[in-house]
Amino acid sequence: MPTLGPVDAAQVPRFAGPATFARLPRLDEVTAADVAIVGVPFDTGVSYRPGARFGPAHVRASSKLLRPYNPALDVLPFDRLQVADAGDIACNPFSIDEAVAAIERGADALTGSGSRLLTIGGDHTIALPLLRSVARRHGPVAVVHFDAHLDTWDTYFGTPTTHGTPFRLASQEGLIDREASMHVGIRGPLYSDKDLTDDRALGFSAVTSPEIEIDGVAAAIERMKARIGDRPVYVSVDIDVLDPAHAPGTGTPEAGGLTSRELLRMLRAFSDFNVVGADIVEVAPAYDHAELTGIAAAHVGYELLSAMAAAQRP
Repeated sequence: MPTLGPVDAAQVPRFAGPATFARLPRLDEVTAADVAIVGVPFDTGVSYRPGARFGPAHVRASSKLLRPYNPALDVLPFDRLQVADAGDIACNPFSIDEAVAAIERGADALTGSGSRLLTIGGDHTIALPLLRSVARRHGPVAVVHFDAHLDTWDTYFGTPTTHGTPFRLASQEGLIDREASMHVGIRGPLYSDKDLTDDRALGFSAVTSPEIEIDGVAAAIERMKARIGDRPVYVSVDIDVLDPAHAPGTGTPEAGGLTSRELLRMLRAFSDFNVVGADIVEVAPAYDHAELTGIAAAHVGYELLSAMAAAQRP
């Protein structure tokens, strides 16, 4: 069945048209979606600068210039996959527990017919309910987590569920494959060396930002491939994995991060994997400048969709 793709830029100027991701059709305009793009405007779990609740709208607005053909992967992602924008999952901004439950229910509803999700946050708290939903269908999955931070801490102010704890909880709940999960782009100060010890015990290996600087992107990709193997993989991208020069619009910026070019190249490697879901989180437009962060996040989404499409070549 032919897919319904983005609005034709030769007919409707890019600054016009629908306010969906890449000006794609809404979910109610297609009979079924291979991938549904959904926003989760939630940032109650942040520990520093708020504002990621406005991330989904900002990333959508920054995605208007995306085009149908990806030459780096030689794929037309919107021809190969029916991708549609499912709008936002509304959740309680005053209760983390209620919001997490609503996100999990929303993800289950959207994937019940077999669709995969590309989720735009929101803060990183949302990864926990998304992984609960994914694991319900696929069992424990390999998680590749692009971030400046480990996000495997215990609690903040006695609260167990925050944007700094989702992968600790996911590991403890058996949602991730402890033999195949990893962080990419980790950098910056920690509370103590116990953070690293605890992280390894939870099942994560790491390719740090300084290691990528020294060894290069190709070596990082090889380490990802060796770690993941042929397992189903969930990709979680905190936009602060990028250096603040490339993504200033985020809540917990750390100097010394990846360039957008390095990140996009690594994401293209997922065309060799079975990506069962992904998220892009922590875009806080109040701190953005000239859409630098929004554009970077939109291209992250585009490369993830392209990788999913390329993986399905005959």
